[in-house]
Amino acid sequence: MERLVSISVVFLACLVASATAQSASNVRATYHYYYPEQNNWDLTAVSAFCSTWYADKPLEWRSKYGWTAFCAPEGPQGEEACGKCLKVTNTGTGAQATVRIVDKCGNGGLDLDWNVFQQIDTDGKGYAQGYLIVNYEFVDCGDSTLVSSH
Repeated sequence: MERLVSISVVFLACLVASATAQSASNVRATYHYYYPEQNNWDLTAVSAFCSTWYADKPLEWRSKYGWTAFCAPEGPQGEEACGKCLKVTNTGTGAQATVRIVDKCGNGGLDLDWNVFQQIDTDGKGYAQGYLIVNYEFVDCGDSTLVSSH
């Protein structure tokens, strides 16, 4: 019985660690001009890293959320992050947006499409300083009716 309790405690600890690794607080978010609307939501046209795997997704999938590059401290990296969604919250104002990861970056945080950045920069302080401080968490993209994974 003791062994079963020990295994259960270890399993639960791993589960909690896994869940907490899917979010982060006080992350720097800059902005990038993807211009998805002007580029017909074409990941290849904007040279997005994830276009290798997701360029052929339906327009409904590519245009469902604003775009971001992801290089933040917690969560999957590189190809494993592609196509996943984040709920991003501006820590200064509480404004939120859901975004889809379409690219990778090197700034140690998020590189939000300009439209998303503007949407959550409700007080203009992010634009003034060139970045926002955000919290993010991985969320379900709600793509069950669309083509699921690559």
